[in-house]
Amino acid sequence: MKIVKHCQDSLPSMVTGSLLGMMLDDDGILEITHAFPFPEQKDNGGDKNMDGHEYQLEMMKMLREVNVDNNCVGWYQSMLTGSYSTSTLVENQQGYQTDLSPNAVVLLYDPQQTNKGNLVLRAYRLSRECMELLSAQQKNVFLSPSKFFEEIPVYMKNNGLTTAMLYELSQKSNVDHFNCDFEQFNLDKDSYIEKNLELMCNWVDDLANEQYKFQYYVRQQKKQQQNEGEDSGSTPRRLESLLINHQIRQYCDQMEKSSSGSFGKLFLANNMQKGSGK
Repeated sequence: MKIVKHCQDSLPSMVTGSLLGMMLDDDGILEITHAFPFPEQKDNGGDKNMDGHEYQLEMMKMLREVNVDNNCVGWYQSMLTGSYSTSTLVENQQGYQTDLSPNAVVLLYDPQQTNKGNLVLRAYRLSRECMELLSAQQKNVFLSPSKFFEEIPVYMKNNGLTTAMLYELSQKSNVDHFNCDFEQFNLDKDSYIEKNLELMCNWVDDLANEQYKFQYYVRQQKKQQQNEGEDSGSTPRRLESLLINHQIRQYCDQMEKSSSGSFGKLFLANNMQKGSGK
């Protein structure tokens, strides 16, 4: 709830924070028990990373004094419409898995998709193949985009007081559960699918730019072979292309799930029209 509130209250800005908890070795479960936000970065010319690092250490010290879990197990970040495959996220997650623990995770919360009625809270870590590739710093090694991230199942558990409060509220609710305004049967065009298509087109353009850079590098390499001694420039990184491919796949999966519900509405409306015609 702290993560959701922080991400929702900070819209449209994207925010990050720290995850605290413990690793249960017997069951292989990473338990997240507490979270706190990172301070907003100020453009004052100072050392932003040092300020955030000092703030995190100070927060963990104060939490330890009040007997709250102060073992960092990862970090969280808000995202919009499922966009998270960026080099910045990969570099940050690589640092957590290298310096902190191989089991460290990044928890991603999407306020826009959650507003559609489904809580979108996902946990990822970089796969073992990806960590080896990044550690080797080899630009000519290929890795399938589907093997870049490893998704960890998320299970949420409320404490006893929260469960009791929700049960009491449900018993005292005066909402008429049978009063349906038929909003769920709305067949108008879905702005969520349109947004996904728009963002996917932008990422396809980015992929085309990355391919153009690689093609330019290949042409320069051929010129170098003809004219020895000519510098063809640095080898372009494949990381950006892999991340863009992965993000495009995420948009396709999101549109497939959303459109499946729209098709269900269309078939239902069609059957209702046939029934009313009889």
